[in-house]
Amino acid sequence: MAALSLTTLTTTTSSLSTLKNPFAFAFNNTKFLKTQTFKTLTPLKSSSSTHSDRSPIESTNTNTITPTSTANPKSLKSRLRNGETLYGLFLLSFSPTFAEIAGLSGYDFVVIDMEHGHGGISDALPCLHALAATQTPAILRLPESSATWAKKALDLGPQGLMFPMIDDPDSAQKAVSFTRYPPNGVRGAAHPVARASKYGLDEEYINKCEDELLIMCQIESVEAVKNAKEIAAVDGVDCVMIGPLDLSASMGWLGDPVNEKVKEMMKVGEKAVLDRESGAYLAGFAMPNDGADELKRRGYHMVCGGVDVGLFRSVVACV
Repeated sequence: MAALSLTTLTTTTSSLSTLKNPFAFAFNNTKFLKTQTFKTLTPLKSSSSTHSDRSPIESTNTNTITPTSTANPKSLKSRLRNGETLYGLFLLSFSPTFAEIAGLSGYDFVVIDMEHGHGGISDALPCLHALAATQTPAILRLPESSATWAKKALDLGPQGLMFPMIDDPDSAQKAVSFTRYPPNGVRGAAHPVARASKYGLDEEYINKCEDELLIMCQIESVEAVKNAKEIAAVDGVDCVMIGPLDLSASMGWLGDPVNEKVKEMMKVGEKAVLDRESGAYLAGFAMPNDGADELKRRGYHMVCGGVDVGLFRSVVACV
C-alpha cells in the first residue's frame, strides 16, 4: 500500500504527518498548510512490487517508483481473509486522471462516490477503466440502497458495492438481496452482455460473481450503531463501515465528528462489529486525532485516508 504524502521541493525526505490526520488535511486544514513549505504531492511506494500490508505511516521509500505488477491482483475479499489491512481513497471528482494516479500510487482500492460526487453510472465507467489499467480494485458507493442502483452498478463490474445509510438488519438483508440473482435475490440478469462478465466472454462469471463481490454496509446514525451487531451478522455482509460525519450529524454535532461523545458512540459500533461471529470486517475513515495507524490498532481492516477533491483543494489553497 502506498499513499500520497506532501514533500518539500528542497528535500527528498517525506513527511507522513498529514496521513495521520488525512481528513484534517483534506477538509479543513488550509490554515496549517499555508504556514508550510509543502508544494508537491509525491507517491510513496512500498518496497514490494505488489500491494503490501504496510500502513502508509510505515512507508519510508520516496525515491523508488515500482511499476504496477502485471499479475492478476488478489481480490479484496481474499486479501481481507488473509488478515491484511487495506487502505483506500474516495474519488468524488469522477476524474479518470485522478483515478489513474491513485491506482499508480499504490492504493489498495478506490471508492467511486456516487452518493456525494456529481456523477452517476456513465461517469463512473471511465474511472473504472482507468483503475482497471492500474489493476486497482474499484468500489462503487451507491447514492441510495436500491435494487435499481445496485443492478446498474454491478453490471459495470466493480469489486465491491458500498450501501449508504443501513440502519437495521432488514435494510442490510435487502442490500444483499440486490446483489444476488434469483432465487437468492432480485438482481436482474444481463450477464451475457454486461461489462462485469467481460461482455459475456467470461463464461464463469455467474458462478463466481457473488462470492467475489465485497458488500459494504455503512452505519451512519445512532440507530444504526445500536443495531451494528445484528447488521454485521447478516449473511452476505462482508464489511461494516462507520461513517463519522453523518453519525455526528445524527447526534446533533454536525461538523464536529471528533467530538468526544461522537467518538464514544463510534467505540460502541466498533465493539459491536468486532465482537461478532459473522466474519464481517470493520471499515472506517481516518479522522483528525484518529489516524490510520490508530484505526488499524483498534481492529479496522479497511481504512479510507482521504478524498481526491479535498486533497487537491488543500494543496492549491496553500500555494
